[in-house]
Amino acid sequence: MTALSPQASDAGAGRDPAAGCRALDTDLGWALGVVFRSYCRAAGAAVEDLPGGHRGYQVLAAAARDLPKTQLALAQQLGVDRTVMTYLLDDLERAGLVERQPDPTDRRARRVTATDRGRERLADLDQRLRQTEEQVLAGLDGEERAIFRVLLQRIATRAEALDPAGDGCDGPDAPGATRRG
Repeated sequence: MTALSPQASDAGAGRDPAAGCRALDTDLGWALGVVFRSYCRAAGAAVEDLPGGHRGYQVLAAAARDLPKTQLALAQQLGVDRTVMTYLLDDLERAGLVERQPDPTDRRARRVTATDRGRERLADLDQRLRQTEEQVLAGLDGEERAIFRVLLQRIATRAEALDPAGDGCDGPDAPGATRRG
């Protein structure tokens, strides 16, 4: 992170309240944090009534798109502990959103699939999250939003390739982290 100059750190002491913000305007970490917190608040509200919240959304989205096939593979892809995944799937199954079925190729494994009700619910959640994204990106025009998404996806793909063990679920909450079709 960028170190603040003594003048900027004095801004909170009554000298120039805007100086602290100006000192941060080129700090990538600060900018990412502000946008991420804004998105998390809005997206969290969009999925708060779903069992498991943002993790429930990720599981439902993956199950509806048949990715990956087994419960264990799903836990690994999403970076969710196997025990946590079991409880999460229990809650989603009780809500009638997913089903676990024996894997025909390995009777010890379970496949996770979305129910019709789960797919309908996912469509509603996707709409809510699109509205959330529009709200967060409201400072950009349509072309800028498209460019921002492409660039952000490129950065995220590279970061994931460099740190595939990174667990998006253990850090700050990341609703909607699983990309919708």
